[in-house]
Amino acid sequence: MLLYCHRIRPTHLLPTSTFTCYRYSTMPDHPPSRRPPAWKSAAPFPPVSTTTFAAQSTLPKLPVLPLTPTIDRLKRSLIPIAHSRTELEEAFRKIDTFASTVGPELQRRLEAHAKDKPHWLEEWWDDGAYLSYRDSVYGFADPPSAQGLLGPSTARHRAASLTRAAMLYRRALKRGEVPAEGTQDTPLCMDTYRWLFDCARVPGTKGLDWSVSHAKEGDTSGDGHVVVLRNGHFWRLDAAQGGRILSTTELEAQIEHIVSASTTKLPAVGALTAANRDLWASDYVHLRSLSPSNTVLLDTIHSAAYVLCLDPATPSDFTTTSRFLWHGAPDGLRDRWVDKPVQMIVFDSARAGLMGEHSVMDGTPTLAFTDAICTALADPAFDHGSPAISSVPAPVELNWTLDAALEQSIARAEKDAAALIATQAMSVIKTGYGKRAVKAARVSPDAWAQLLIQLAYARLLHARGEKRQGGTYESATTRKFFKGRTEVVRVVTSESDAFVRAMMGGDEVDASVENKRALFEKAAKVHVSNAQTAGRGEGVDRHLLGLRKVLKEGEDLPEMFDDSVVKRASHWTLSTSALFSKHLREYGWGEVRRTNGFGIAYITGFDDYLQFTITSRTEMPNEELAAEISRAAEDLHTLYFPGEAPKCRL
Repeated sequence: MLLYCHRIRPTHLLPTSTFTCYRYSTMPDHPPSRRPPAWKSAAPFPPVSTTTFAAQSTLPKLPVLPLTPTIDRLKRSLIPIAHSRTELEEAFRKIDTFASTVGPELQRRLEAHAKDKPHWLEEWWDDGAYLSYRDSVYGFADPPSAQGLLGPSTARHRAASLTRAAMLYRRALKRGEVPAEGTQDTPLCMDTYRWLFDCARVPGTKGLDWSVSHAKEGDTSGDGHVVVLRNGHFWRLDAAQGGRILSTTELEAQIEHIVSASTTKLPAVGALTAANRDLWASDYVHLRSLSPSNTVLLDTIHSAAYVLCLDPATPSDFTTTSRFLWHGAPDGLRDRWVDKPVQMIVFDSARAGLMGEHSVMDGTPTLAFTDAICTALADPAFDHGSPAISSVPAPVELNWTLDAALEQSIARAEKDAAALIATQAMSVIKTGYGKRAVKAARVSPDAWAQLLIQLAYARLLHARGEKRQGGTYESATTRKFFKGRTEVVRVVTSESDAFVRAMMGGDEVDASVENKRALFEKAAKVHVSNAQTAGRGEGVDRHLLGLRKVLKEGEDLPEMFDDSVVKRASHWTLSTSALFSKHLREYGWGEVRRTNGFGIAYITGFDDYLQFTITSRTEMPNEELAAEISRAAEDLHTLYFPGEAPKCRL
């Protein structure tokens, strides 16, 4: 299984904006071009008595941290980031000034802001990190190949079986039967699962998007439709009718009908959704106003359970499939609607994937969904259903009304997407050892992977004669809190730097095996501690964001926030994270920083290999960093298992 997400998103740039909530019962049939007030409660909560949402009422609120611990953590995180002692001392001076002057007042404001809110960060994070971002945004993932766990040998059968499995999962979620996530003693918030199905992101004409949900409170029937795309054709497929989800056989017949009737290529209306958000917002308003049928079509897409993309391409290998899922097949984004939280993509080669829009949810609900349907379909006893006695109505084609202006916008969107695609590079590394060996070394697999990345990046910079350009971001979930999402694990530490220096050697460094191991293990323990701290909501970055957001209009930005070292520490040159499922084979995402960044996704859960997917702009030394990751992986293994030489490979 390949899980792959692409985000071109500088998440630390969070402009001031406002946010409110909007009840479903008053949601208009046709969303306005401006964001409604209170849009977010559009997706209803199932009863807390259900399995899925049983723990919601017991979850604590995300805390507002005391100021002093955050200041202390900030200072520690800057020590390895600073380029000189003078630079560091100047940063510390500004931080101390902040802590003794304006900081306590901003802290009081933040605490007051949080007092009566279920989650003090939610509105700022939604808008600043995602919904005010105007460049194109999209992502994707890939379940097992046709030769893998899912079994079906044809694209049509695979699309049908995935559709049935997805609709069964959706019905279980609506009934609250999906198992809630959590650790042994800590439940995790399930709030964002409300946004998996029956909704879509809407482009806003005033610089702020929002999401609209068509889920109905109390509906547990499982009824619903899927919008299917093929060669620019849009179809409505009622995958559940009269309370009955269609069988795999019935769905396969419906999909075959769509494929047979969609041989001509129509204008790539879907490409508009991947354009700059302001351009798409303008085209969206024009598209809705041009014809009543366009309004109905857009609402049909928004209210669909999800979108099923039937691509005529035939990728057969990991890299090509990843590329096509990432940014469309050879015809680009003709058959995508990237504002949908879930898009199933099935190629004519029978490989398949999932593309996701995650402004209102992170990767974990999507991972849980794909893991669940893969597990279900891998079971020989999976319920493919029985065809109804009577015939099932055929899917209905939905036709756009376009004018010359929209045709020009489509051409522009396709051209812009092609230009962006051409700038993207990707490499994949598989090590010759996995979790079994790392555990034998008595080291956290996550810490092993992160320190390996630090060593590789330091060597890359050294070879190029460059200084560190920013920090390393690792995502930690804060879903132990109500509506919790993420906090940053600041990976670069004094301990990780000490280990890297020992591995790189030098006249004044103790490069003995014993010292390298000691420094590595110390750095690994610090990393694990920092990750746990972030998961408790005790990181640096979200608190600093809150302190900035409570500044009043006309107040000067405290000089601490404008310090070069402070800014460098949150310039995420390396954006890293890990996901794992027993079905997961590879996954990744795009770089956060366009100019000098790398996206590094890794998997540490398999016994026999570790996986690293490296993405960047083409002008970045992508292959060089991949080679350094391979080298660092071998060096770490040799450090603990001398005499063994497991080769890593691209």
